[in-house]
Amino acid sequence: MPFNVLVRDRPPTSREPSSRPVSQRGLLALMSACVVLVVGMVAAINLAVPMLAASALHPSASTLVWIVDTYVIFFACLVIPGGAAGDRFGRKGVLLVGLLLFAVGALLSAVAPNVAVLLVSRAITGIGAAAVLPNTLAVLLHAVPVERKGPTIAVWASMTGIGGVVGNVGGGAVLSGGSWRWLFIVAVPISLVLVALVGRIAPVSPRHDRRLDLPGALLFVAASVALLLGIVQGPESGWGSVVVVGGFAGAAVLFAVWVFVELKVEHPLLDPRLFRVPGLRSACLGMTTVFFGMFALFYVNASFLQYGMGFSVLRTGLGILPLTIPIIVAARYVGRLSERIGIDATTALAFAFVGGGLLGLSTTNAQTPYYVYAVWLVVTGIGVTLALPTLSGAIAGSLPHAQAGVGAGLQATTREFGSALGVAVISTILTARFVAALPADIRADHDPHTVAQALATTDPDRANDVVTAFISGAGTGLQMIGVTVLVLGALVVLQSLLSRRGHPAQP
Repeated sequence: MPFNVLVRDRPPTSREPSSRPVSQRGLLALMSACVVLVVGMVAAINLAVPMLAASALHPSASTLVWIVDTYVIFFACLVIPGGAAGDRFGRKGVLLVGLLLFAVGALLSAVAPNVAVLLVSRAITGIGAAAVLPNTLAVLLHAVPVERKGPTIAVWASMTGIGGVVGNVGGGAVLSGGSWRWLFIVAVPISLVLVALVGRIAPVSPRHDRRLDLPGALLFVAASVALLLGIVQGPESGWGSVVVVGGFAGAAVLFAVWVFVELKVEHPLLDPRLFRVPGLRSACLGMTTVFFGMFALFYVNASFLQYGMGFSVLRTGLGILPLTIPIIVAARYVGRLSERIGIDATTALAFAFVGGGLLGLSTTNAQTPYYVYAVWLVVTGIGVTLALPTLSGAIAGSLPHAQAGVGAGLQATTREFGSALGVAVISTILTARFVAALPADIRADHDPHTVAQALATTDPDRANDVVTAFISGAGTGLQMIGVTVLVLGALVVLQSLLSRRGHPAQP
């Protein structure tokens, strides 16, 4: 099972020479920087959406979503194979290859002459990120003594949250240069510096000869892309179109084939039988739902603050920071709260705050003072703060100790997959509502599907009509996402309650 070697090291074989002693703090800082880089890119690209929409590439509304989501979906689907590749070929080597792929993808994105090249380069960057994330943890766990593994994992996990903050703030600062291409240009030297440091500092860890489940990985990617195709293309192609219906049908078939293949192979990418455990099933759904809501917000927030409130791109990057205040201040106390009121009550509160915060944000508009917007961000942040450690613990606690690595892979996959779905769904709702809310004459003349397209083809004195239509679409989108989070959250809590009454056997 992939990732298992993360939790059971063995002495190096003759073909795996031991590395010289390294500073554990230095290694932790280096691996943390790698995590921040690949996670930060997930958040930073959302800030560039208005620039991309107005760029010479002239992307459609659905293309904008693919530019954001191509990276995320390859990241999500290949993070477990990335860990398995590190187990087989060497974690340090796969980590280095991942950073190099990330740099190559970023460079190609920076110079992309058209949308097709940009999408391919985003896929390459996502593949690199999938190789980086799991192997940073694997390298760390091999290098630190047993008594330091717990604190090391805690620091590493916190970097995934810090990465989102750095992506927003750092991305806003970089994009202040005036071009979306700067976001990718800056990523190249950072990646190469990390390559040099990893090559010098990171120790070599042991390998095993277990086969990689390539068919499972390819099927999972294909099924996920087909699902997003159906969601994203709906507003432009029509929900009854061949593309959309074929996307949903193809996703159903490919996911079914993936399950069949995974049940037959000796070492599956992800054993579907694990989801027979109700506690694991509900916790994975919960993690997916939280990131579904969070990244739907990130996608809308960047455009809302720039178009609706007139923020600069730097102020927009800083504008999301209230969401992180509860995480910074209160994350350490979540465990105590959970012990006092119970896991299910804590989870219910988490979804109530996330869903309620999104519903509150859906009521804001261009005339809303920013401090009101910030209050709703804090409310959402409280829910995220309650949810992440609680659901992470539920995933880990649903599996035997020997499968702790599988739990780590599931957490990464559910987070990124939820992020990709959140962006796809919110953009679909936003586009449909935006087009419907545009004045009839603007819609009839040029049939725009993005704010940039509408502004470029409309008289300047009609710009307010375009922004008003966008705010209407954003509000509808956040409202539907908020309701979805509340409904799915209720299902998560109900499933968890039923699983505790049933006392299910562990796999």
